[in-house]
Amino acid sequence: MIERIAYRLLRETSPKILWNFAYNFGWKSMCSVNAFKRRLKHGEFFPAFMVLSLTNRCNLSCQGCWVSPTDPPRELSLEQVNNVINCCKAKGSYFFGLLGGEPLLYNGLLDIIAAHPDCYFQVFTNGLLLTEEIAQAMRRLGNVTPLISVEGLEQVSDIRRGGKDVYKRAVSGVAASTGAGLVTGVAASICKSNFNELVNRDFAEDLIRRGVHYLWYYIYRPVGPRPTPELALDKEQIVELRRFIVNLRCEVPLVIVDAYWDKDGKALCPGAVGLSHHINSAGDIEFCPPLQFSKDNIGTGADLPAIIAKSDFLASFRKMAADSTRGCIIMENPELMKQFLEQQQAADSSGRGSGYEELSAMQPRPCHHLPDSEIPEKHWAYRFAKKYWFFGFGAYG
Repeated sequence: MIERIAYRLLRETSPKILWNFAYNFGWKSMCSVNAFKRRLKHGEFFPAFMVLSLTNRCNLSCQGCWVSPTDPPRELSLEQVNNVINCCKAKGSYFFGLLGGEPLLYNGLLDIIAAHPDCYFQVFTNGLLLTEEIAQAMRRLGNVTPLISVEGLEQVSDIRRGGKDVYKRAVSGVAASTGAGLVTGVAASICKSNFNELVNRDFAEDLIRRGVHYLWYYIYRPVGPRPTPELALDKEQIVELRRFIVNLRCEVPLVIVDAYWDKDGKALCPGAVGLSHHINSAGDIEFCPPLQFSKDNIGTGADLPAIIAKSDFLASFRKMAADSTRGCIIMENPELMKQFLEQQQAADSSGRGSGYEELSAMQPRPCHHLPDSEIPEKHWAYRFAKKYWFFGFGAYG
């Protein structure tokens, strides 16, 4: 299967794009994790990867989205973003997730990517604004992969995303990306309304026919101003999703990504193990994107390592989360999380001013922590990668 994936990449992307994907993303990401592990051994902390929300502007209004547009919009400046990236590079980190809102609404997006040809960027986009012109500009840069969100087929997508013809327009974005020869990904947040449409082999094979190279499955979290908790998966569906992912990795020439389980099928939280943290569009440093509380701000971004190293809030959060569950504390224990945030006197960083009220309304729900139902990886390549670059790093004892 790995050979078939490699063949597709060789056939469907340009040498420059493939080199940047293999070197700036693949090799440097492995080095970033190794540098992260060395820091931990010396009692130092700085995440291996950083996720940045450039803007809170968006052209959709999705169920379960934690981002709310404001007037005026909140946006990171080019100076802040470039300073953050330079700080991360000094720590050996070269991979960045760029989020929104909708990052294609951020005017300096391509300028950021162009300014750092030694880095690799993953742009999380709904795809509606991903035109052939933008895709060709990304091709010329060569160090970026669009990750296009698909939240269901025609009818479900419109309901989930609060728009019209969303699926068709997202697929047009996929076509623009693959037509430009980019390494192209699709992301799907799995919930009750889209489970049957997206958790099946037909969907994966359709993406392969469209030229998509990787598929990233998330688990829906009922957060934000429209949490829609009735969409949250039950335990049986989460187990079914995990089993489907493990089997699909052995069956189709498509990289299947998750950020939830190690090689043995045990749950992980990237925030709790310290692999990544999130900077929102106001510069607030957050434990993870859907958890909008903070006590630290990047300022100009030039002192990011010192700010993170001195943050008792983030360090305490990592410990509390790891001590309470291997899964997602947002899902499993919102009350404990609320108590912790209140004790820490953390500020609501959502921009809505209703973060604590939203947290109070949440109920415990199943997540990817599945004691006695763990499903180990079957494919050797995924077992190898997860063993060396995605595991607990001592966070769970």
